[in-house]
Amino acid sequence: MPIAQEPSLTFQPGGAAGGTVTADGTWQVHALAHRKVIKALSARLDQAHKAGNAQWDLTAIDSMDHIGAQLFWQAWGYQRPASLKLAPGQEEFFKRLEATGKLELPRTRTHHMDWVTTLGAGILHFAEHLQGFVKLIGQVTQDTWRFLKSPIRGPWKEISANIFHAGFQALGITALVGFLIGVVLSYLSAQQLRNFGGDIYLVNLLGMSIIRELGPLLAAILVAGRSGSSITAQLGVMRVTEELDAMLVMGISHGFRLVLPKVVALAISMPLLVIWTDCMALIGGMVSAKIELNLSARYFIQKLPDAVPLANYMIGLGKGAVFGMLIALVSCHFGLRIQPNTESLGRGTTTSVVTAITVVILADAVFAIVFNGVGF
Repeated sequence: MPIAQEPSLTFQPGGAAGGTVTADGTWQVHALAHRKVIKALSARLDQAHKAGNAQWDLTAIDSMDHIGAQLFWQAWGYQRPASLKLAPGQEEFFKRLEATGKLELPRTRTHHMDWVTTLGAGILHFAEHLQGFVKLIGQVTQDTWRFLKSPIRGPWKEISANIFHAGFQALGITALVGFLIGVVLSYLSAQQLRNFGGDIYLVNLLGMSIIRELGPLLAAILVAGRSGSSITAQLGVMRVTEELDAMLVMGISHGFRLVLPKVVALAISMPLLVIWTDCMALIGGMVSAKIELNLSARYFIQKLPDAVPLANYMIGLGKGAVFGMLIALVSCHFGLRIQPNTESLGRGTTTSVVTAITVVILADAVFAIVFNGVGF
């Protein structure tokens, strides 16, 4: 086998004629890929192309393939130069490149009513999800009745495990966020109340805002992002690994063994997390009030029961239970709808978290409207 000669390109400027470009050596892929040859040749080809009407002489080339011909074709701007000398056998390469031409994609026709189609598809997609969610609620209701009729055969281990994962393991993050929110809210409120001489009303402000609104909402958002995504991912992986299909073959109900324990566990865990978050947020508020307004912790604790009626505390606990069940239902809904592929798993988990947080905020707005005259 003959040894491949390194491809080279020589450019001799010729004034008004544009000059002469002479190529020799082996213009094949195994020679062009050696020691960054393509980079050097591309620079010389660009320099020769900028010279204008140059005369190209390729007769000295030993051998050429489509890769070498493509380099010349790109340097010529996808058309033959005015003056070109070729060796026998090279004409075939350039004829094929000429016949190929430039790739032209068909123009996409835009219609003025495309937004109607998009809107209709979105509404149908939303209706499909709403129908599936209502069916899931009905299934959970039936499973709850079955559980109440025979509690001994209920999924107690699954409920206990979900309480541990969704409740106990979330104590750290909820405590940290609650404490920091209490510090921030107390610090900002103290600055404004000091201007009006209302320092003593800081307890009322913190108590009402944290116990009635911020505590349940913060706990729900954190649980939706932490436990909600975990529930969706768990069910999605079970779909990918065909565990859900295996459960159906064995006659095990998805709702009774997977969905119901998570709904019950979050309904139990969320009110407890709300209490925990309220306590940590109030402790953060007390620390900030002591530093900013010199309000003692003893005064804060004595004033809090009078500042916050019991109804607000019960509303907060009720919100926690409702938020927990909504998070579990939304997470299970999207988890059971995941297709057996990794792309659907990632998209479904993201959609589940966003939808759960949105549903929680909507439910909080409903609570604010329904109980607007309670607890004041």
